[in-house]
Amino acid sequence: MPDMLAEQQAIGTRIKARRLALGHTQADLARALGMTQGWVSKVEKGTISLDSTSLINRIAAALACHPNELIRRPYVHSVPENQWQASADLIMRELRRYDLTPSFEGTPRPSEVLWQETVRLARLRDAAQNRAIITELPDLLAEVRALAEVSAGHEREEGFALYALLCKFAHTSAHALGHPELVALACDRAAWSASLSADPFMPAVALGMRVWDLWGSAAWDDSLTLADKALAQLQDAYDAGDALAMRVWGAGQLRAAVSAARAGREQETEDRISHAREAAARIDALPEQPFDRYQLNFSAGNTDIHAVSVQLELNKHTEAIRLDGRADPAHIATLPKSRRGHHHMDMAQAWLRDHNRDKAFRELRMAETLAPQLVRNHPVARATLGDLIRGERGRVHEPLRAMENRFKASN
Repeated sequence: MPDMLAEQQAIGTRIKARRLALGHTQADLARALGMTQGWVSKVEKGTISLDSTSLINRIAAALACHPNELIRRPYVHSVPENQWQASADLIMRELRRYDLTPSFEGTPRPSEVLWQETVRLARLRDAAQNRAIITELPDLLAEVRALAEVSAGHEREEGFALYALLCKFAHTSAHALGHPELVALACDRAAWSASLSADPFMPAVALGMRVWDLWGSAAWDDSLTLADKALAQLQDAYDAGDALAMRVWGAGQLRAAVSAARAGREQETEDRISHAREAAARIDALPEQPFDRYQLNFSAGNTDIHAVSVQLELNKHTEAIRLDGRADPAHIATLPKSRRGHHHMDMAQAWLRDHNRDKAFRELRMAETLAPQLVRNHPVARATLGDLIRGERGRVHEPLRAMENRFKASN
């Protein structure tokens, strides 16, 4: 049996085992999900793929477990590719001893120099080099914590702001690689350091991390409440035209749009996307763009691809295809490879639901070309590939088989 199909069966087996361990029937799980007992049966047999993150999260929430327990992440790689987990342990150690004497030896560099390190990390993130980020972070976290410890005044506050942003990089990379304990701890420490930073918008950035975390437990209403809390902290500065506030506010609206779509709130989803477009237009109209110390990548292009993504969350793949056709290619081209990779994964799903397998495969191949590490380890991309293989009549064609082999080699 092809590996991608076997993987779907293994996920179904784990769902069944978890359900039985809780003493639930298939009908119980079906009621919790708003699905049929027959649908649950097919999922457990692996004949229906879990082709969206929100669906995986909903099932995990209904079974009172973390989504990674069902999809078995982090995936097991070759020895060199697994080295990031040792670095993740070092990050956890640094974050746990946050209020103790810093472990950094020597004199920390000034904050002005260390902010440039965050630019380098952002380039790695944009290229979906999450293992490289995890490897870099232990020493940087120790250094910026030492900066906050030995400095006073503004330099001390900048040390805490840097610490919060490094927690954000840890949070994003740990999400991508599948390390929920690091995700949670990074989120907590970001909030702690943001409160000590005197940066007016960093607390809202930290709240945005929590919004993302709440998606893992399918707590869509709570994530919207938290998003609005963050947006309220920014509103006055946004209205006054502060460039950084507009960037954080716009990014917050996009996360709120995802939360609303997953909650099935179609009109609110549209409103949030509209707010984000407004913010992007205001930023584009600025005579000069400030240094984005939060490394958020908010833009018109990011808004365009979120507008497509939320339509898929609302199960409106035809609208997703239409919006993709209307999006400005110049906007999309400005996005980093990681974001474009996500977008092409979405479009692969949209075309697959539209029963156009050729276009689905081309989109998935484009996603893999742009961000191979991200895509080959993404559960939705793997489910999409499994569905493409499942739909083959007879022998799997060579380009599809070659893609499966590359995905297999990464696992």
